[in-house]
Amino acid sequence: MGEKLERLWNSNYCKAMTGNFMLFFSFYLLTPLLPLYLDAQFGADKDMIGLVLSGYVVAALLVRPFCGFIVDSFNRKRVLMLCFFAFFICFTGYIGAGTLLMFAIVRTIHGLPFGATTVANSTVAIDVLPSSRRNEGIGYYGLSNNLAMAIAPSIGIWIYSATDDFTLLFWISLAVAFVGFYCSTSIRLPERRPVDGKPHLSMDHFFLTRAWLMAVNIFMFSICWGVMSNYVAIYGKEVMGITDGTGLFFAMLSGGLFASRLYGAKSLRAGRLTENALEGAFISAVGYTLFALAPGEWAFYLSALMIGLGNGRMFPAFLNMFISVARHDQRGTANSSILTAWDLGMGTGILVGGMLVAYAGYRPAFWFTAVSQTAGAFMLLLFTRRFFNRRRLE
Repeated sequence: MGEKLERLWNSNYCKAMTGNFMLFFSFYLLTPLLPLYLDAQFGADKDMIGLVLSGYVVAALLVRPFCGFIVDSFNRKRVLMLCFFAFFICFTGYIGAGTLLMFAIVRTIHGLPFGATTVANSTVAIDVLPSSRRNEGIGYYGLSNNLAMAIAPSIGIWIYSATDDFTLLFWISLAVAFVGFYCSTSIRLPERRPVDGKPHLSMDHFFLTRAWLMAVNIFMFSICWGVMSNYVAIYGKEVMGITDGTGLFFAMLSGGLFASRLYGAKSLRAGRLTENALEGAFISAVGYTLFALAPGEWAFYLSALMIGLGNGRMFPAFLNMFISVARHDQRGTANSSILTAWDLGMGTGILVGGMLVAYAGYRPAFWFTAVSQTAGAFMLLLFTRRFFNRRRLE
């Protein structure tokens, strides 16, 4: 009975969550405004803006598999502090970049510590959670990302509209990132036991091969997110005639993410991982199908709520599933593996979605997401669930 009463909200976990919030807030404060900045400051066209801003995604994707190995092989707190400091200091590059090329280099380099810090910080958060509350704690941890990504872009736009000053925004991001870094310096981690007979070098150091089918499933789900999140604003404006409603769409999406993470916490604590993942996958499939059908504005917003509810239920369950098939010395690799699979799917979704929109139109692109999500949900039901249960470690 005493194990159930272990304290979830310990000070180290709260510091890890606060650091994660500051990390995402500082990054996403600038995200919606950088295209405007590149156009106003350097006269960059749309193709060039896309190229410059996509650099950080590529850099984050390249570094993540190595992050898992580094986080699992070296002192996790030192790795986190080093990565977070590099992330914080990169904001000075935006202030000093005098040419478009310099800005592109800074943006791409910034993707490296961003990708590394997300892996290191989430691994540290898992380490400081009591084992009896780990499933639940991982679910709550994701709320710090969701909250930052929900409010930071709106605050950034409000500050810019009030001041018309990009440099001020760069300084605010720098300050917020420093607070996140400071939080990481005071986290105290438990000692880690060495694992006997651990191989010196193997594929498992860079990718959790025990979870390969789960990674394929996550890839299928994130393709949908990549298409929807990148093309919803322009679709709403050009097809639905909604000129100022994208903010409400993302607010509904964030509300769904929040509600499902809070509602699903008790179920995660009880260890119902595959049940949570399945419920989320099928709720999201209904949401994407409703979005593709697009019978009206009500469906546009209701689909956002359902996609949020589904993903908020599904992603924490999948992260717990990855952790559950990994040894305690592979938590970094488990974190980097699910994030790498998600990034690959996002990138594929952006590329495939762009081609479908260009050559076939919006409707086929959004039907593609509905089919991919539904296929992924049935794959989870028929194959991935049994795959996970066979490999799960106690």
